[in-house]
Amino acid sequence: PNLHECWNKGTATFLILGDTCTRSCGFCNIKTGRPGIVDWDEPDRVVDAVSKMNLKYVVLTSVDRDELPDKGAGVFALTIHKLRKAFPELKIEVLIPDFKGDYSALRLVLQEKPDVLNHNVETAARLYRTVRPQADYQQSLTLLQRAKKNGFYTKSGFMVGIGENDEDIRGIIRDLHAHQVDFITIGQYLQPTTKHLPVDRYVHPDAFDEFARYAREIGVPKVQSGPLVRSSYHADDAFAGHGVLSA
Repeated sequence: PNLHECWNKGTATFLILGDTCTRSCGFCNIKTGRPGIVDWDEPDRVVDAVSKMNLKYVVLTSVDRDELPDKGAGVFALTIHKLRKAFPELKIEVLIPDFKGDYSALRLVLQEKPDVLNHNVETAARLYRTVRPQADYQQSLTLLQRAKKNGFYTKSGFMVGIGENDEDIRGIIRDLHAHQVDFITIGQYLQPTTKHLPVDRYVHPDAFDEFARYAREIGVPKVQSGPLVRSSYHADDAFAGHGVLSA
């Protein structure tokens, strides 16, 4: 929902590793199936696109590739490496899958030193069976903490209106803070199609402000909280100081 705003700021998100995911999350509009072979020319095309678009901040994200030995981490790493070589001043954020908890896959990405390591928990642990049946809440928290322990700036986001209540939301914020996440994004879930999970509730903008205030009170360094906030919304604000940002 924020496409024009992002482009005007020289920010763009690239989906790598194809357009077919090995998982079937109840909220996601990416198709599920067998993704096929890995396209190792993809990193070069990302570099070319960044050059043509004259970008200052890039977010790299992907489908899940659970069928691959490295879960797709190698393509992430190569893309970061080539972007760094071509554009030394470019800020790079990676929004990664959980790699099924494979720490060696995470290390492949971290060794290329992205500026921000982002991984979304998406929702409360009690809703994972419905919302993210092939994922694990604690596994996602552990991934984020491992990145932080390696000295990286960490970020995570979740949706509201998908079956959680306000106490669930505060619980997610507490969990992310306990795992030393630097930047939290909170946005309204919108149903992509009638085949996806229905919207449980539309949260009032004032409530988003309250969630942000709660995060600040317990010590979260930075929060983006608002109905239209998405994981890459104002991504470059990771480098714009600290505080609460609502939108």
